[in-house]
Amino acid sequence: MDNFSFVFLNSSLLLFFFVYLDATDIMTQSQSLSEGKTLVSKDGGFVLGFFSPGISSNRYLGIWYNNISVTTVVWVANRLNPIRDSSGVLMVNSSGSLVLLSQNTTVAWLANSTKEAQYPIVELLDSGNLVLRDKIEENPENYLWQSFDYPSDTWLPGMKLGWDLRTGLNRQLSAWKSSDDPSPGDLSWGIELHNYPEFVMKKGSEKFFRSGPWNGLFFSGMPELQATRDYSFTFVSNEDEVYFKFGMTQSSVIITRSVLNQSQFERYMWVEEKKEWGMSFNLPKDKCDAYNLCGPYANCIGSGGDDLLCECVRGFMQSPAERWNPSTFPNECVRSTQLSCQLDNKTGFFKFAGLKMPDSEISWVNGSMSLKECDVKCLNNCSCMAYANSEIKNGGSGCANWFGNLNDIRQIADNDQAVYIRMSLPEIDNYKEEKDKQKMKMKVIVIVVVAIAVVFGVLSIPYCICKRSNFRGDDLISFDFSNRITQRGLMNKKSTGKGRNKEMELPLFSFSSVSTATNNFSISNKLGEGGFGPVYKGSLLNGHLVAIKRLSRKSGQGWEELKNEAMLIAKLQHKNLVKLLGCCIERDEKILIYEYLPNKSLDYFLFDPIRHGIIDWATRTHIIEGIVQGLLYLHQYSRLQIIHRDLKASNILLDKDMNPKISDFGMARILCGNGSQATNRIVGTYGYMSPEYAMEGLFSIKSDVFSFGVLLLEILSGKKNTGFYQSDSINLIGYAWDLWRSNRSLELMDPILGDVPPVNVVLSYINIALLCVQENAVDRPTISDVILMFNKEPALLPSPKKPAFSFARGMEDLGTSKRKPEICSINDVTVSILEAR
Repeated sequence: MDNFSFVFLNSSLLLFFFVYLDATDIMTQSQSLSEGKTLVSKDGGFVLGFFSPGISSNRYLGIWYNNISVTTVVWVANRLNPIRDSSGVLMVNSSGSLVLLSQNTTVAWLANSTKEAQYPIVELLDSGNLVLRDKIEENPENYLWQSFDYPSDTWLPGMKLGWDLRTGLNRQLSAWKSSDDPSPGDLSWGIELHNYPEFVMKKGSEKFFRSGPWNGLFFSGMPELQATRDYSFTFVSNEDEVYFKFGMTQSSVIITRSVLNQSQFERYMWVEEKKEWGMSFNLPKDKCDAYNLCGPYANCIGSGGDDLLCECVRGFMQSPAERWNPSTFPNECVRSTQLSCQLDNKTGFFKFAGLKMPDSEISWVNGSMSLKECDVKCLNNCSCMAYANSEIKNGGSGCANWFGNLNDIRQIADNDQAVYIRMSLPEIDNYKEEKDKQKMKMKVIVIVVVAIAVVFGVLSIPYCICKRSNFRGDDLISFDFSNRITQRGLMNKKSTGKGRNKEMELPLFSFSSVSTATNNFSISNKLGEGGFGPVYKGSLLNGHLVAIKRLSRKSGQGWEELKNEAMLIAKLQHKNLVKLLGCCIERDEKILIYEYLPNKSLDYFLFDPIRHGIIDWATRTHIIEGIVQGLLYLHQYSRLQIIHRDLKASNILLDKDMNPKISDFGMARILCGNGSQATNRIVGTYGYMSPEYAMEGLFSIKSDVFSFGVLLLEILSGKKNTGFYQSDSINLIGYAWDLWRSNRSLELMDPILGDVPPVNVVLSYINIALLCVQENAVDRPTISDVILMFNKEPALLPSPKKPAFSFARGMEDLGTSKRKPEICSINDVTVSILEAR
């Protein structure tokens, strides 16, 4: 063999060795894992190697997903001991322990096993679990050590969270300090040990959130966390172990993980079509999830957002010494009637349904008692304040007793578990009397209503027969919108109110065909819901898709609102306004049919932490230009000068090419002449309403200009105007104004845009936005002025004056106005109540 062949053969063998180590899922005692090498699980799902998080130069040994496009680390070995260079080595030493070295110095003992293995091997399992085991062990799952026992911030399927009572091992999650530093932060998530174990999220040593105890199906404060077609759950509590784990069913192909970040616990699913992680669940959900926010015996009723209501549970009242103030939680609820718990027992229990199981100083559980036995046991102990079934499966079983104050109570939807709270018998008797009176009242009301309905039904039969014979809607699913001709009018020569007759060139469709198009208004066809009611996707026979808005009876909108929107949009034709295709007014239904826009609304992208990266600078400027052109048409070039009155991100819809279209004209008004008009009914969305409209009911084209200014700031920053807590500023307008005055306006830009927008263009846009939100309407430009400003140099633009609402959060100063809005909405829900015109 010549020298070349010898060198080639040895090089090939060496290359084969390294490739084999990189591709294998096992490392033996004779091998090691150093920089540039990896272990890959058999199915290729996970990889073990060295990495640097974020912008940090420190090196860590970790596990991450191998088969998805976004690098996602699920476990870190040396969270507290970063390696400062590229000298890290993972190996099994001579005693069979798994160690991490740097420059021949031990960085971390990952597995210092008390049992010495004859043939130790390190294996990365398909579950993402890194294990150390003995190759000759009969049971391959008898691990000497496993990474699942020492989780970082991520919870994977099959991983136990909880306690091994035999060894004292506590498996819990702890958040990364930051995206650049995986060392444990303040937030932790694990099972708290007591007689009725439950998950607790802590901030340092203080409780931050409590799941409520496991009731056999779910944790009482987390009913959404139940077994589904894709997920299975296991909770074990015995003398050896207390743990909870979740798994994936055999039919599931979902890649999922749960993560504890710096502020909350979140569950994600990998969305392959979009190449991103989609959040499916998060805790805390709202303010009421904060631990014991309202104090003992106070029920926190949340709305899913920032709004909350604290109220004492029945049998308790606010302490006279306390002044109920949401900013000074917790308040104190005291008993309306004091307990008399002596031998002549004068107490009983009142049933409360739909509550999160309470927290107390002491709890007691017996899994074999019936509910009746549980009642007797608690009743005979004066210190027992409440009881409940410990499980709700198969009608309920087991007994849980609580002693001391009942804390952290809140109303929970979809929770049928009942808790029985001790009260004095007079208090319970009073409630029974009230209930009997209410039942009698209800019976009388039902009898009267039924009698009226019967009479009305008999009298209306001839009218309905006549109406059906003379009036039938078209078939929506077979309608050809591409070859549309003038159909029967919405109100064919029918009075529209106030003595005026209108002929509408708008197709009218039958309710049965609309129902067929939406698969009977199936939840799978639902696109979203606002204050007006739900919107569904409808499919026609020719493959055409439409969006169907079904006005809710609870929305307060009726015939006048539908007529208002239909009349206005039917007369408007512009590429940046949503197109109304038809309507349905059969029975009591009030339905509008629009063109279908697949990309939903602007807020769907703009305010979502994952999707907002999709709308780059070019897309945002395109959207801004389209909104401006749509407003210019409404204010200046349409046959009627229209004031939209509810311009906001959720009312900007996007077609397949991300072209913006202004929608929802339910509260739009026609402006008669120049200047302002007044209204007694103020409708709109806080954060977008101009000051003169919100406080005095005055609206003009400058009202829409103000809303556009707010919307422009949101598009530039990627943040909502309302609920803004990034700095000391009370909202996004105030934040932008503070930056403008201190010559730091570029800090307003959405960081995800990077350096793409030119500085002069950015400054121009921010200047224009601040001009649009000036306090006095006369100082604001018109939309035509705004278009001219977009083409000017920043130095030629006028300086903005102080904007509105930069001095108080929300609309707190409305109390100083003589006129108060009767109906308004917070965040994105719009409720329209309009007067007929």
